[in-house]
Amino acid sequence: MPLSRPALTLAPGPKGVQDARRWVVRTYQDIDRHDLVDCAELGVSELVSNAILHGSDPIQVRVRGTASHPRIEVRDASVETPVLPAPLTLDHDDDLLLTFGRGLSIVSRCSKAWGAEIEADGKVVWFEPSDDIAEEGVDGTIRVLTPPAEKHVDADALDIVILGVPLKLYVGFQAHFRELRREVRLLALAHAVDYPLADDLSDLFTALEADLHSGIGLTEFLEAPAEGSAVADLTVRMPRSAAPTLQRFVSLLDLADEFCRQERLLSLARTDEQRAFQTWFLSEYVRQAAGGQPHPWPGLAEPARQHAQ
Repeated sequence: MPLSRPALTLAPGPKGVQDARRWVVRTYQDIDRHDLVDCAELGVSELVSNAILHGSDPIQVRVRGTASHPRIEVRDASVETPVLPAPLTLDHDDDLLLTFGRGLSIVSRCSKAWGAEIEADGKVVWFEPSDDIAEEGVDGTIRVLTPPAEKHVDADALDIVILGVPLKLYVGFQAHFRELRREVRLLALAHAVDYPLADDLSDLFTALEADLHSGIGLTEFLEAPAEGSAVADLTVRMPRSAAPTLQRFVSLLDLADEFCRQERLLSLARTDEQRAFQTWFLSEYVRQAAGGQPHPWPGLAEPARQHAQ
């Protein structure tokens, strides 16, 4: 049974809560964490109920982290910040479990750690289930994530032309980067002692993020890809000084792959094809910054390459 599995997109209404509970219970049983099933089931019920009542479709649930520290994430398209729970005592239990709108209070008591991240296109509320419900809830961490400010591109800037970009791999690269950045950040936040490399990787991502935004985030296609096209050319204007940062990023991704394998993350390390594409893509910036000419993606079939050029 593979550790990693895609997110579950939920149906609206009570059926979504039922589906999420069954899926989470089955996932925790599959990774042999029967000790966490009760709190996992209770917590995901509350988060999905909140998302249905107060969030926006689509609503998805997934399990990430490691087999030792599995984490449940519920994502919806709303950017409204969750309301932090008020302190509760055991005297409120009977009413609490029957009342809507107190979901985060329950989550905070059945978690080792929990929090939320609000991005431009929605929010993710996450928790790591405990093996029992505590008398007092743990504090959550809510972060509003904003993209790094664009750097002024000075006179030393140059145009990097990337030829024959396979669009599926390019979109996958952006998604992989965001997920990997979140994964190491959350592991470092909740378990820095258990995963010291996650803490180091998170610091590296933070240090490189501004240059990475300039290097791979501000892209314009030379020509709009034709509908159904598998490849396209793009150009990026970037400061020449960003090239060494991008070279370091190639090494960072390799280090992150090794971390994923050693810690048995519940998300897959890169495939050979993804690794080859990302290394080629980033290396084009470094090579052209040093005066080299553009080289198309070497995995491109010849007829498609001629079309892309």
